[in-house]
Amino acid sequence: MIECQKTTLDNGLRILTTTMPHTRSVSVGFYLGVGSRHETSADEGAAHFIEHMLFKGTERRPTPEAIATEIEGRGGVFNGHTARELTYYWVKVAQPHLDAALDVLIDMLRHALFAPQEMERERRIIIEEMSMTLDQPDSLVSLLINQTSWPGHPLGRDVAGSKMSVTAMNRGQLLSFRERHYSPQNTVVSVAGNAEHQAVVGRLTALLGDWTGPRPNGYRPAPPPPDQPRWALRFKDTEQAHLVLRVPGLPRHHPDRFALALLNTILGEGMSSRLFLEVRERQGLAYAVDSSVAFLSDTGVMEAYAALEPAQVEVTARVILREWQRLREESVQAAELRRAKELTKGRLLLGLEDSLAVAGWWGQQELLRDEVLTVDEVIAEVDAVTAVDIQRLARHCFCGRRLSMAVVGPLKDETLLRALLDEAQENLSA
Repeated sequence: MIECQKTTLDNGLRILTTTMPHTRSVSVGFYLGVGSRHETSADEGAAHFIEHMLFKGTERRPTPEAIATEIEGRGGVFNGHTARELTYYWVKVAQPHLDAALDVLIDMLRHALFAPQEMERERRIIIEEMSMTLDQPDSLVSLLINQTSWPGHPLGRDVAGSKMSVTAMNRGQLLSFRERHYSPQNTVVSVAGNAEHQAVVGRLTALLGDWTGPRPNGYRPAPPPPDQPRWALRFKDTEQAHLVLRVPGLPRHHPDRFALALLNTILGEGMSSRLFLEVRERQGLAYAVDSSVAFLSDTGVMEAYAALEPAQVEVTARVILREWQRLREESVQAAELRRAKELTKGRLLLGLEDSLAVAGWWGQQELLRDEVLTVDEVIAEVDAVTAVDIQRLARHCFCGRRLSMAVVGPLKDETLLRALLDEAQENLSA
């Protein structure tokens, strides 16, 4: 069992450590409970912009090069990421460099300059990042399905914001947003690798014990699931079309989340999944096809994705819908359920051989979940899922009137999408 120790400082900062003495490295993650869904329309893109700016210079390390050299000059790697509900910064270094890595990350977190000239440069970089996303049809269809699922809501926006909002963002807005959301009570530090708990706590107490800030702000609740199908078609002159079919899923605290994850594995995870075998192997309709599930605080989604020849969109969508219907109507056989469980458990255990993954395992659970589960507890939950659970969830989730569909590619005829949605409503009745 991978064991974790926890200490909470007087200011509310939570410190987690997982000692992995067999490693020669150590990974650190700073997980903050702020993401794009915490933004208003007035500061759309602020969380992502701030994440970029923390790498652009501090009082002690005034240039991006000075920061990067501190980590990469010691053979380490580091980065940041902004999502809908969290932002995190991480570093992985050889064990002797842990103190230096902590010093750099905390300097970035607390003393970033937000220098005007760096902000102007980074503004252009973020806009280029958006342009790259819009040029990539698989990324574009992901943005499109989010807009279709959550119209007019922060969950439906690009995490990076829009070109208009980023162009208009000023330094005062970024500093104000950071002041409201970057606080010790909204932060978890997770350290995994060749490190000892009390030593880490002592170092972080010295560096962050005087850090203060407001309590975390809330966010706008997710809208209720749609009660009629939604669709979006974006013409793009590409060789392939990119198709997404989505239905509402479950929030991350829901007791059925493990059963839904297994349902998703059966449907579209790996080369033994139903979608891969039927869409790719048997019918040769698409090179890329899969299914995925996302759990958020108060909502969730499950979707199927395929990249394929434009002429095959209709037949492929029907194959996906037929597999959904089959899961509603037929119980999963014991052998298939057993394989899905072993795949799920195996990927979990293999992933946690890396210290950075272990830091993320504990850090994100501590920040985002009501309870923190050990690996063994998760495995027990997976093993407890039954075929009855799978079918019950399939009947709940695969509902035609809650279906959202997005297509990006060289297609202009909306009639096809309307017909597919009408068919889905008829066959996937609640």
